[in-house]
Amino acid sequence: MKTLTVDLPGREYDILIERGLLNRAGELCRTVLPGAARLAVVTDSTVGPLYGERLCASLTAAGFDARPISIPAGEKSKSVRMLESLYDAFMDFGLTRTDGVVALGGGVVGDLAGFAAATILRGVPFIQIPTTLLAQVDSSVGGKVAVDLKAGKNLAGAFWQPRLVLMDPAVLGTLDDAAFADGMAEVIKYGCIRDASFLSWLEERPSRNEIIPHIEHVLYTCCDIKRSVVVEDERDTGLRMLLNFGHTLGHAYELAGNYELWTHGQAVAAGMVKAGELGVKLGITPPGLPERIGTLLACFGLPIEIPCTPEDYSAAIGLDKKGDGDMISLILLNEPGRAIPLRVEKSRVLGLLSEPAD
Repeated sequence: MKTLTVDLPGREYDILIERGLLNRAGELCRTVLPGAARLAVVTDSTVGPLYGERLCASLTAAGFDARPISIPAGEKSKSVRMLESLYDAFMDFGLTRTDGVVALGGGVVGDLAGFAAATILRGVPFIQIPTTLLAQVDSSVGGKVAVDLKAGKNLAGAFWQPRLVLMDPAVLGTLDDAAFADGMAEVIKYGCIRDASFLSWLEERPSRNEIIPHIEHVLYTCCDIKRSVVVEDERDTGLRMLLNFGHTLGHAYELAGNYELWTHGQAVAAGMVKAGELGVKLGITPPGLPERIGTLLACFGLPIEIPCTPEDYSAAIGLDKKGDGDMISLILLNEPGRAIPLRVEKSRVLGLLSEPAD
């Protein structure tokens, strides 16, 4: 078993990576929640039928009263309305502050269940069991939990660290190629911002079939990068901002597609290429690097360009949490494997985005 420890003061937790780990979830959850009687298992309409029964059986064998609570699959469920329905389900279950919430699913389930856990009864313990590549390498680690508002993505949220993160690479076998590619966008991001050798390693394995035999290495590398960043900057005020490479513009693409046309991974992929192009125009990013990133993303069927109106760009930049007043901190690459924040006037960014590509 591969183990990483997120060493936050008073809130230390482990990330465990091993094939077949889902079958041992009960005993592992019991080690971190020795006094809990009830676990609310939040899942969705896609993942629940695949893995919900197996997880609940393991939790029951460990002495928990486990109740599955399913939500419709998809970004639309990451809403205030669905959050309220979870609160009602938790209260109907009799959840107390000594019990807990388990998220079994992808990023939507983890974000929604985590925010519900952070706010019900002023906070109950929370365990992440991510089932998509994107959730395993990104959203399940670091404690960011949120729901979307009409104004934009992830605008109501909290920092609520899990007690444990369990990653079973075997569950990735049920992902279709599009969902796997979504996760690869975030995997490639880690190489871009923090590990040039990992980026080169990925370029030598530009397909799902070439990645899967090494998936534990991929999960460990990505989670180790994120762990090191979160430990240094839990609240996203400095170093952690680098994890948002491609996300500012990616949120514009998600908004342009009404959160239905483009997935998060697709939007981030195009956002990374566009951020690379902005970096070249600003004299920060070496020429040729955006094309290199785009070539790798395209190998996994990810888009390297998404149409977007100036209005959608403006809305996303105006709402971006890395901005204040007339300025925004763009995350740019100044070499492969090294990202930096650059304070730029929002009006200048919008002007550069309106220019035709070179």
